[in-house]
Amino acid sequence: MTDSPSPDRGTSGRFVGYALALLAAACWATGGLMAKWLFTDSSAATASWPVPPLGIHIAPTVLAGGRAFSAFLLLVVVLLVGRRRDLVIARRDVPFFAVFGVAGLAMVHFTYFKTISLTNVATAILLEYLAPIVVLLVSVIFLGHRPTWALPAGVTLSVIGSALVDGAIGGAGLVVSASGITWGLLSAVFFAAYSLMGSYAAPRYSPYTTLVWGLGFAALFWLAFLGPRTVLGVFADVRTAGAVLFMAVVSTIIPFAAFLTALRRIAPTNATVASTIEPLLAGIGAFALFGESFSAIQMIGGLFVVAAIIVVQLPERQLITSLPPQD
Repeated sequence: MTDSPSPDRGTSGRFVGYALALLAAACWATGGLMAKWLFTDSSAATASWPVPPLGIHIAPTVLAGGRAFSAFLLLVVVLLVGRRRDLVIARRDVPFFAVFGVAGLAMVHFTYFKTISLTNVATAILLEYLAPIVVLLVSVIFLGHRPTWALPAGVTLSVIGSALVDGAIGGAGLVVSASGITWGLLSAVFFAAYSLMGSYAAPRYSPYTTLVWGLGFAALFWLAFLGPRTVLGVFADVRTAGAVLFMAVVSTIIPFAAFLTALRRIAPTNATVASTIEPLLAGIGAFALFGESFSAIQMIGGLFVVAAIIVVQLPERQLITSLPPQD
């Protein structure tokens, strides 16, 4: 892979890394809230909604394909204008980016939506946010990292907190089936793969290079899986096209770029733990905007997640990931 500036993993670099991971989580939460407003039927809205929803009809997988395709095109245009060198990769790295785009981007959304179809949202969120456990295990078993007590403790807190916040405990509860659990665990594996592969690419390519090539291969996956007519059909209607483009920027380009940049400064386990604050932010936003309930149990879960983020970033306990040498 090509050379790039060495990642900053000092104290200030870690602070920036956590801030970027939290920004990514906030954008993902915002994207989810906006999707609820954009795609909910007006008849389903309550009086607490500040603005009636648009009621745009689009399947979740079609939305994923449309936003990956449009995010790729938008990012290519931006890089052509201001950062053309970030479009260049070594030929030998094409297979890596192909795997990153399909397994690290497209399959995260596919397995998440598949899990929801077989279980419910609470179960899907809980299973996907088992990703920090996967990242920690891979880092210790295969990458030779030596975690202190802080990382296992933080991962445990984040998993419990996520379960409380999304209602898997004390709320709507889990919907368990063999196929649903399997797809949910796969979503955790693919999210972990995104974090680990992004960390691997961090010292070699800029986040924009990693993201644009990943999005390109993710778009190819969706074009092959759904068919070009289905993916491109989202742009036939002005309102739907606008919604997809908005989601491409707010819940795709900005958060994924921020998360990849965070991986230049903090270890992948730490970044995935920080990202588990997304359900808390989404819950608070849904309470403020849509009048949805936010219980004491969910607040306790939020405190667990915040505690997890604090624990894993303690400077004196920080696990500094050993980065492979640059080519």
